[in-house]
Amino acid sequence: MANNYWLVKSEPFKYSWQQFNKDKKTFWDGVRNYQARNNLRSMQKGDQVFFYHSNEGMEIVGIAQVIREAYPDPTIDDDRWVAVDLKPVKALKAPVGLAQMKAEKRLQDLGLIRQGRLSVCPVTEDEWDVILELSERNAEEAKTEKPKPKPKPKTKTKPKTKTKTK
Repeated sequence: MANNYWLVKSEPFKYSWQQFNKDKKTFWDGVRNYQARNNLRSMQKGDQVFFYHSNEGMEIVGIAQVIREAYPDPTIDDDRWVAVDLKPVKALKAPVGLAQMKAEKRLQDLGLIRQGRLSVCPVTEDEWDVILELSERNAEEAKTEKPKPKPKPKTKTKPKTKTKTK
């Protein structure tokens, strides 16, 4: 059975990719939008998930994997809401920013772009491949960019003084 692809959003000041890696796994909870909840319910063990930093950075920074399918959200006493368990797989070679994705015609139907407020959205295999391609391109461009020359230190010169003649 083929894996599905997803994107989850997190505000880095609340839960960052770096913290996710330190934790080695997490449960994805707190989703209170019905469409995003339905997407969580559709996730299957082994599915691949892009990790997107929202609000700050606004870029896809890594890939996670679903390690436990939907179960009741432990943060609320309401059976309508679910959580899934994720583990980090790897960081992207280079982040892929929202502006770059919006400029890419092949991503015009990406859920992140069409429904920007949705915190969990599906990604097609073609979209997944395009985003990985953009990450690869960003990494290559970062390697070939020439470092900016450091500004030369300004030398202190004594101000010229006018001498008065008597």
